[in-house]
Amino acid sequence: MTTRVIILNGGSSSGKSGLVRCLQAVLPDPWLTFGCDSFVEALPARMLASDAGITFAADGGVSVGADFMALQAAWMEGVVAMARAGARVIIDDVFLGGAESQQRWRKHLGDLDVLWVGVRCESEVAAGREIARGDRAAGMAALQADMVHEGVLYDLEVDTTYTESVVCARTIAGQVG
Repeated sequence: MTTRVIILNGGSSSGKSGLVRCLQAVLPDPWLTFGCDSFVEALPARMLASDAGITFAADGGVSVGADFMALQAAWMEGVVAMARAGARVIIDDVFLGGAESQQRWRKHLGDLDVLWVGVRCESEVAAGREIARGDRAAGMAALQADMVHEGVLYDLEVDTTYTESVVCARTIAGQVG
């Protein structure tokens, strides 16, 4: 089978966005990329800081409500439809629900050939990146560093703590069929 979808799961500031750009550069075929950040940015403003939408706590915690979940399911189905139509897709996600989040993706992906990649980064390093970014609630990276991986099964894991994104991208590309 030919890999149609690569799903990168890692906490905030773990290096997924840089890794995605490097993957697009090193993979021989063109790949589209979609991420949870762009999904959140596409939400109506009223859903940002709404119990039905998504809330970001002062300590970096993230909570999502029923309207968010419904729109996320539709978004997932749309991304999967592009892969079924022939596009190769990289998904940059944060599995806030760990194994449950992976199961939601599995439901939509069905029989597509997927490469599941865990993107790890030591929480102290991710927290430093978070500060440098300046666009995240302090504490989000540390809270998510391990939580997003709980119960998730991967084909491959990479660690961006001290390894450059391009090196991790080449490792991932070597697993793409």
